[in-house]
Amino acid sequence: MNLLEKIGSAIDRFSEKTGAVVSWLTTIIVLVVCYDVFSRYFLKISMVAIQELEWHLFAVIFLLSAAYTLRHDRHVRVDLFYSRFSEKQKALVNFLGGIFFLLPFSVLAIWTSGKFFSISYAIKETSPDPGGLPARYVLKLVIPVAFSLVLLQTFSLLIHSFLTLRKSKNIG
Repeated sequence: MNLLEKIGSAIDRFSEKTGAVVSWLTTIIVLVVCYDVFSRYFLKISMVAIQELEWHLFAVIFLLSAAYTLRHDRHVRVDLFYSRFSEKQKALVNFLGGIFFLLPFSVLAIWTSGKFFSISYAIKETSPDPGGLPARYVLKLVIPVAFSLVLLQTFSLLIHSFLTLRKSKNIG
């Protein structure tokens, strides 16, 4: 196994572990929603913080699972042509898509959301709603972290695509 394969595999293992950790958040959100429904309909009380916690957990799950989704090639794509492509053609599409779309978009998202987080942290932003959650900047930190994970997984995608293209070139 050469260095590129080792790097790509290490990134993939990291994305797998991240995905496994994030998957447990789905259990937590189910419990929070069940508590919210029980307290709202049976106890006749409603708490803004619990509702916000549901939204925040959903956002964290969605954002932090993006790299895992990319790792397993489950992201949104128009499969009209791609599904019929050979492995070499898929590797070429993935490589060019990674270079021209995923890399620049991830870097732009990290840069802009980093500023978004910095401003929120500087003012110690909290929920604008009475009884809402404190430290809204923590949620905003998840955005650049998530896109950093996507960027990392993009490097793995580029490595695997490059190796597939190189291998198919050597064979034929």
